[in-house]
Amino acid sequence: MTAYFSKDHRYRFKLEIILNNKLAGIKTACVIMQNPSYAGEDVADKSVQFMEKIVFEKGLKEFNGVRRLIVINLFAFIQTNKFEGLPEEIGAENNRAIKNALKESEIVIIGWGSGNKFKERKKYVISFLSELKDKQLFKTSSHPSRAQYAGFIKPMSLRGFSLP
Repeated sequence: MTAYFSKDHRYRFKLEIILNNKLAGIKTACVIMQNPSYAGEDVADKSVQFMEKIVFEKGLKEFNGVRRLIVINLFAFIQTNKFEGLPEEIGAENNRAIKNALKESEIVIIGWGSGNKFKERKKYVISFLSELKDKQLFKTSSHPSRAQYAGFIKPMSLRGFSLP
């Protein structure tokens, strides 16, 4: 796992997990969540661990051939409690990290959960995603930190997609 933080470690822009298994495929999956925790090379969190298991270990056909998982967030500001989603919490490099991760991925998972209230940020990501072609799209039934494996991953289409 490789983590990309700001110099002051207040923002995390990307986590990248690459399987060392030579039999693994070549595809990249990207999951977009709300805001990061302190997870990095030496510290794991429940959401990232859950997504790793879904993508790499559960044997779901949707993720056959995935070797690399990129974790990005709507907001890069690290905060685990009482997150406010203020404009300054987006992070100066976060939009670039989001765009690059989406471009590099064949599979995109919207994993910010149904309780996410940040419509403008969601709209930004969806608008950029709608410009890209040939992506397999999925959404999660809940935020990965509160999830169960059964029925967690659902196919998604941007056609007719609306933000709650």
